[in-house]
Amino acid sequence: MLKRLFDIFFSLGWLLIFSPLLVTVAILVRIKLGSPIFFVQERPGRGEKPFRMIKFRTMTDERDANGQLLSDEIRLTPFGKFLRSTTLDEFPEMINVLLGDMSVVGPRPLLMRYLPRYNAFQARRMEVKPGVTGWAQVNGRNALSWNEKFAMDVWYVENQSFWLDLKIVVQTFFVVFRRRGINSEKAATMEEFMGDE
Repeated sequence: MLKRLFDIFFSLGWLLIFSPLLVTVAILVRIKLGSPIFFVQERPGRGEKPFRMIKFRTMTDERDANGQLLSDEIRLTPFGKFLRSTTLDEFPEMINVLLGDMSVVGPRPLLMRYLPRYNAFQARRMEVKPGVTGWAQVNGRNALSWNEKFAMDVWYVENQSFWLDLKIVVQTFFVVFRRRGINSEKAATMEEFMGDE
């Protein structure tokens, strides 16, 4: 109950305080990347229940001769990289928090197609709502391996508390300011999780 109240007040305050910035970024995305302004994708929430996550768009829709999307490296523009490095692309996720699909703090919501690839340990990350930020995000973000991320996600599930959430929120501001661990060393964003061998 305390966590949900925190989520409501934090997300509502965030959206109100940063509304001028949100409008500015939305206009810039429209100018530099075109429509749509938002990237909306189905992600698994608590208990694997799907929800539609909202982010600002950071990539173009460039396709090859066969109509297939080009690689992330090609479609991720300098402006998109800036949005990701400052995490401005994730600001609209506070709408998901306000709606109750996400929490301010929790394991990051990954792709629906990853669900059958989790082993029993990794699947424990689905026991709580996904978060805008989390324990893995303040301890390496995308510079971590998948196994390291999942271990931190499960650690959070087992040790979550209001005070831990506050600690993670504070640490998140320092991580964002330093702009470290935004991308994997192997990919423009994060390499595909294929499951354990």
